[in-house]
Amino acid sequence: MAIIRSDWSMPREGFTFDTVLSILKHTAFDPRKTLPVYLAALYTTKGQQFFAQHPKALTWLRRAVFGGLFFRVKRFLDQGVANNWRSDRYDWNREIVVVTGGSDGIGAKMVQMLASKGIKVVVLDIQEPKYVLPPKVQYFHCDLGSPDAIRETAAQVKQKVGHPTVLINNAGFARGKTILDTTDNDLRLTFQVNAICHYQLAQQFLPEMIKNNHGMVVTIASLASYVTAPSLVDYCASKSAALTFHEGLQTELYNLYKADKVRCVCVNQGYTKTALFAGFDKGDGFVSYALEPDTVAEATVKAVLAGKSDHIILPVGNTGITTIKAWPTWMQVSVRKGLNNLMKEWKGRQVAQPSEAKESNLGESIVDVKKE
Repeated sequence: MAIIRSDWSMPREGFTFDTVLSILKHTAFDPRKTLPVYLAALYTTKGQQFFAQHPKALTWLRRAVFGGLFFRVKRFLDQGVANNWRSDRYDWNREIVVVTGGSDGIGAKMVQMLASKGIKVVVLDIQEPKYVLPPKVQYFHCDLGSPDAIRETAAQVKQKVGHPTVLINNAGFARGKTILDTTDNDLRLTFQVNAICHYQLAQQFLPEMIKNNHGMVVTIASLASYVTAPSLVDYCASKSAALTFHEGLQTELYNLYKADKVRCVCVNQGYTKTALFAGFDKGDGFVSYALEPDTVAEATVKAVLAGKSDHIILPVGNTGITTIKAWPTWMQVSVRKGLNNLMKEWKGRQVAQPSEAKESNLGESIVDVKKE
């Protein structure tokens, strides 16, 4: 059973660059610790005498204080603007959370963590759950590759469970093919599961959230939203579409629907150790490293429980990659060229969709679908 751990717990991935950043955040860049020392250096006799003998230490202390204050103010503004300067209260005994792709991988971890808090959860997936369903968790078979199936399943959920107040668009799909090898059906399914179904699920569940001005839509995108790699072009494009959906939804909720308390969360994670991306290049192990499914699930669930809009990057040390479109062209192209080995050993598991067989009237075979 996946559990939510304390922020002070040792990272599941071991000692990484994120560990260093976390230590600095809670020590050198914590104004609650550094500001009193800085004020003592300025306004007490002993402090003035000590730092007069160590001027470089005073310089570094000043940088730490103002650096910490900068990040605190930035976080305050990020949270305020993203949440429209409005607070909202969630009663987790009454909320209903829908998790797509919740039968396995990251989604399963999310379901288990939410269930550990006694929250009512609905799993939408084409696969049967690979774990014993906890109390207050219900599974509905749903082919997210089929718009008709989504509408029918959504109607069943509303009738049998109630109107969901949190929608977590977690399901993912990847073929791992080059542009020339990608079939029309590959392309359709990749975009349908990774992006288009976000629209269709929102159309089913969002109206009630808007009506009550209460709820949350969580988009599990990817760092692939920002950087394109060979043999992942369709996946990266679909994840970019998911990120754009999140950004557009947040804007429409505020400007068009006046639902300023409906929250939007976007999670952009790097490579995670799931069956979907088995064999994917694991990075350098320090700055860019393989994430545990529990880590991504935990960050997502903590954001949900906080009841606030947020934009999450994992690993945190990869945040700079989100600015890549502003880099000089030579740097952007060099980064993309350097990703050539990411998919060389990829053997990710794929689940055949009923809609795939039904709509594969293009004279192609489905034999390339890898079984678990």
